Amino acid sequence: MGTGCMEAKAWAETEFGRVKLGDERRRKRLIRVAASLAECPSGTLPSAFREAQDLKAAYRFFGNEAVTYGEVTKSHRERTAEACRVPGEYLLIEDTTELDFTGHPAVRGLGRIGNDGGLGLYLHSTLAARIERWTGDQEPEADLVGLFAQHVWARTRTRRCRQERKGDRLRRSRESQRWAAAVEASGGPPPGTKWTYVADRESDIYEVFARCRRGRTDFIVRANQARALAEEGHSVFEAVAAAPVLGQFSLALRARPGRPARTARLEVRAIAVRLRGPQRPGGRPDPIPVNVVEAREIDAPAGLEPLRWVLLTSWPCETFDQALRVVKTYARRWLMEEYHKALKTGAHIEESQLSTAAQIQALLGVLAVVAVRLLKLKMLAAYRGDEAVAEEALEPEAWAILEASCGKPRAGWTHRSLLVAIARLGGFLARKSDGNPGWITIWRGWQRLTLMAQGAALLLRRQNCG
Repeated sequence: MGTGCMEAKAWAETEFGRVKLGDERRRKRLIRVAASLAECPSGTLPSAFREAQDLKAAYRFFGNEAVTYGEVTKSHRERTAEACRVPGEYLLIEDTTELDFTGHPAVRGLGRIGNDGGLGLYLHSTLAARIERWTGDQEPEADLVGLFAQHVWARTRTRRCRQERKGDRLRRSRESQRWAAAVEASGGPPPGTKWTYVADRESDIYEVFARCRRGRTDFIVRANQARALAEEGHSVFEAVAAAPVLGQFSLALRARPGRPARTARLEVRAIAVRLRGPQRPGGRPDPIPVNVVEAREIDAPAGLEPLRWVLLTSWPCETFDQALRVVKTYARRWLMEEYHKALKTGAHIEESQLSTAAQIQALLGVLAVVAVRLLKLKMLAAYRGDEAVAEEALEPEAWAILEASCGKPRAGWTHRSLLVAIARLGGFLARKSDGNPGWITIWRGWQRLTLMAQGAALLLRRQNCG
C-alpha cells in the first residue's frame, strides 16, 4: 500500500478519501484532521491544531454522532483486505492491548481494564504484512500492508460469578471469540495467495484452529496449555520435548523490562501430532492435525529463565529449515508490539482529553491509521534502508531543514538515512553503538521538523507577498 513515506496531505487523501460520513463536508474535514494529526501525532487536539478555528472544528467533528470509529477506519481496512488478495505470502498478526484512561475518570463510557482497577478501552488488532523475500537463514523480510481488522470496546459488564458452570460459559458470548474471527469472516485468501495467522499464547484456543481451517488460512500460535493428543496419553509439551533435535540457531532478543538485550542460542525440535478435541456443548469435535515446534534456549545466562517457545502450526516441519522458518516467522510477532508503541508512544492516544468514549474511539480511528504510517516508516528503514526516497515524500522546506541540520548524504537520501536524520532532530545521537532510533526520538524529531517546515513555509509566503 506504499503510503509510509508520503507527504501528510496526500497520505490522508489516500487513506480516508473513500470514507463516507453522510456528508461531503465531513469527508473533507476528516482528510484535513488526519493530515494534521499525521504531522503532529500527539494525541491531544490542541497540540495538532494551532489555530482556534481549526481546533474548534476538530472538536465539533469528533463530537458528531456520524463520525464513528468503524466508519473512519473502514476505507483503510478495505484497502488492506484488497491488497492481501494480491498473489503472495501474508502474515496476519493478531493481539489485544489496553488503552488506559484511568487518569481521566470524568470520561463517559469507559470500561474496566486490567484487574478492574483501571478505566479504559480494549483494542484488538490484526496487522497484515507481506513477506517480500526469505533470507538464507530462513528470516522473513516483511513489508507492512495495514490493518486487516480492528475492534475496540469498553468492558462494561459486571464480572461473571466464579461459580459459573463451564457449559453455561461456553454457550454465551465471550471476549475470547474475537481471536481469528476476522480470518474466518474474510472468506479466506484467493488461489495463489497464502495467509498465515500469527498470535501469542492467549490465542491457544481450539476454535481458533478450526476458524483458520474454515478460512483456508495457515496458523502459527504459541502453545499456552498442555493440550492432550488424540492417540497418546501425553501433551503437546511432552511430545515435542521427546522429539530429536533438528538443529541449533542464534536469535537476537530485544530488551524487556528487567531484561537486557542479548543473543540466545536455541535448539529446535519438531513433531507431527493430532490435538484431541475438547469437550464442548453438543459433543467433542474432531481431532485437528498440527505440527509442534519447540525452540529451547541452551546455556542461558545465570539468573535468567531460558527462552522456550512451543509453537502449534499448520506449516510443514519435516526438516530443520522448515521448523526454523516457523520460529523465525513467529518472531515477527514483534510487529504488533511495535504497532502498540506507535499508537501509544508515537500517536499518544492515551493522552486524549476528549470527554466521551465514543469521541475517543472516533479519534482512535484516525490515530490507528496514523500509527500504521509511523510503523511503516520505521520498517522501511529496517528492510529497505538502502532504497532511495522519492523527492515528493517531504515538502521542500522539510528537505532543506534536514540538509541544513544533518547534511545531505553523499549517496542521496535513503529510507534509513531519512529516519536517522529525523531522529537526530529529536535527540538521537546516531553513534555506531546506538543501534536504531526508538519511537520517542523519532516522533520528537518528526514534530520538530514539522513545526520548522511550517515556519519556513510561512516565512517564504510572507516574503513573496512583499
